[in-house]
Amino acid sequence: MATLLRKIGLIRLHDRDTEDPKHHHQGSLKGTKGNQKNSNTKHCNTSNETNNILSTPEIKARRFDVSGKDKPAVKPDKPSKDAKEKEQTGGGKAPSGSVMPPPAANRQHCTQVRTRRLMKELQEIRRLGDSFITVELADDNLFDWNVKLHQVDKDSALLWQDMKETNTEYILLNVTFPDNFPFSPPFMRVLTPRLENGYVLDGGAICMELLTPRGWSSAYTVEAVMRQFAASLVKGQGRICRKAGKSKKSFSRKEAEATFKSLVKTHEKYGWVSPPVSDG
Repeated sequence: MATLLRKIGLIRLHDRDTEDPKHHHQGSLKGTKGNQKNSNTKHCNTSNETNNILSTPEIKARRFDVSGKDKPAVKPDKPSKDAKEKEQTGGGKAPSGSVMPPPAANRQHCTQVRTRRLMKELQEIRRLGDSFITVELADDNLFDWNVKLHQVDKDSALLWQDMKETNTEYILLNVTFPDNFPFSPPFMRVLTPRLENGYVLDGGAICMELLTPRGWSSAYTVEAVMRQFAASLVKGQGRICRKAGKSKKSFSRKEAEATFKSLVKTHEKYGWVSPPVSDG
């Protein structure tokens, strides 16, 4: 029995050794091809997934350099509509349907308007040559006038009498014109003589609503402002200061500017009526 089993085992080994190698090789190839097909399928799937990823907007916006490092694609920036408008208007906002000039051109335009207006007024005053006011340019500056007020109402017994008794021929005022004149009021103050009352305050500041932005009109001329000032002197019972020591103290611009700023603030609070004494 054992001998029989050994013979059977030998026969099987012989059959396996004598098996056609082609059949075995084809089977191996089939297995290999199957594996390759599966591998190729997996590779195609991977490639499709990669293509899908690369087709996304985020990856499309990138490109790869030679070194293999990704860097974003550089695209020239297109100026926005607001940027174009700012470039045309010099950075400022313009009203609808209009273009605001650049700041430099705007300043130049304001200077031209101010110059033409003051030249016209100066020529008109000199042409009339009346004895009411005369004008001299301070240091030949067209925008800085020294104005002499020669006449006050003779019915104002106090001021008129003071001028006669002190041999005061005129009241000297300084008028400076801002960059945006005539659309903003000039700054006006009394230089000499030193006055009391008549709406003339510390430093020679003048309390008149028309000299404030709220009360000013571009239609006002320097002559009209001077006539209004002369009337306010009479109405406020202005006098020439004769107190010892104080009468010789000159007004200062710095003090006048501070006083005017304070009085404007007070009148903006209470209106242009007599404010409480506590507020000056």
